Amino acid sequence: MNQPSVYLDTTIPSYLFEEREELKALIQITQQWWHQERQNFELYLSEETLTELNKGNYPNKTEVLNRIAEVLMLPPHSRIAEIVTVYVDNYLMPREVKADAIHLAYASVYGLDFLVTWNYNHLANANKRQHITGHQFTVGIIYP
Repeated sequence: MNQPSVYLDTTIPSYLFEEREELKALIQITQQWWHQERQNFELYLSEETLTELNKGNYPNKTEVLNRIAEVLMLPPHSRIAEIVTVYVDNYLMPREVKADAIHLAYASVYGLDFLVTWNYNHLANANKRQHITGHQFTVGIIYP
C-alpha cells in the first residue's frame, strides 16, 4: 500500500527547531508529528523550501537543514511558473509573496495528497480553502 504524499512548506522544518515562545504550541505539534507520524507519509519538498530555509537568519539553521536532508526533493517542472501565474492572476495567492504560490504549484503539479504548513495567511487560510481545492490545480491541505 502506498503511503499518502506530503509536501512540506518551509514552516514545518523550521518549526522543528524554532525557539519563539509565542509559537510554542505549534512547535510542539510539529515536533510530535515529525517524531510520531512522518514515517506514515512520503515526504517531499522543493528547491523553494530549501532556498527559503537557506536564506533565513535564525538559530538552529544547521539542525533544520540536516533534518530535511532525508526528505525527497521534487525536481523543477516546466509547468510550475505557468501555475504560479494562474494562482497569482486569479488572486488565489498574493503577488508579493510568490513563494507561497510556488509551494502550492509544486504540490499541485506533482499531485501530492497534502500540503502541510503553518502558513495561515495564504496556504492554510480557511477563507481560501474552497478556492484552492475547487481550482483546476488542486491539492489537499491538512488543517490543524
